[in-house]
Amino acid sequence: MNKHIFLLILILTFPAISLAGGMNDDPLLTMLTVDQLELRVSNGDNLLVWKAEGWIGKDLHKLWLKTDGEYVDNDIEEMELQALYSHALAPYWDLQLGWRHDIRPQPNRDWLAVGLKGLAPYYFDIDSAVFIGSNSRSAFRLEVEYEMMLTQKLVLVPDMELNLYGKNDPDTGTGSGLSDIEAGLRLRYEIRREFAPYIGVNWTRLFGQTADFAREEGTDIDETQFVAGVRVWF
Repeated sequence: MNKHIFLLILILTFPAISLAGGMNDDPLLTMLTVDQLELRVSNGDNLLVWKAEGWIGKDLHKLWLKTDGEYVDNDIEEMELQALYSHALAPYWDLQLGWRHDIRPQPNRDWLAVGLKGLAPYYFDIDSAVFIGSNSRSAFRLEVEYEMMLTQKLVLVPDMELNLYGKNDPDTGTGSGLSDIEAGLRLRYEIRREFAPYIGVNWTRLFGQTADFAREEGTDIDETQFVAGVRVWF
């Protein structure tokens, strides 16, 4: 597994986009969403957290970029980047294939990513993926989000993410099995649809060997944080 996967994705993606589209009713479109740009506060510690994704393409074929991370004590503690080719399987559902690169924590890890992203019944936003890395490493991630319109401008958003790993990786502090669950509840006010500040609460819990690694480092395995941030899209 290496960075040549990314080049392969680009080679495969852009011809597909071109072939999909030469008609005026299938224009080339772009979108960028910063879903979370927030300050998290817990026990006197402050974290800057971001989660963003963007795409370029047409109805059936798109190139997606995703990134998320944490900035703590003047340093990036966690950071991940994904580059994915996305093909529409059905209305509201895309199959995604590409590359995930873990920049932090060290050492870097590269993964082949195969995912399914879409809108489930009752308007649950689902983003799931299987990751295959070197040395028989594997992982699974599931993200679920739901938007509850309280008024035309007030939106309550519960969300949840869980991660599982196929084997222990002491160098990055992740253990096999269920590694962590993160759940949040955010209330945002849409000044405009494209710009919405929010407040909320976020809860994280580590499990199994991942929790054991954290205890050895003196890190909390169960943490509740108050958050304040902004969501924007273009």
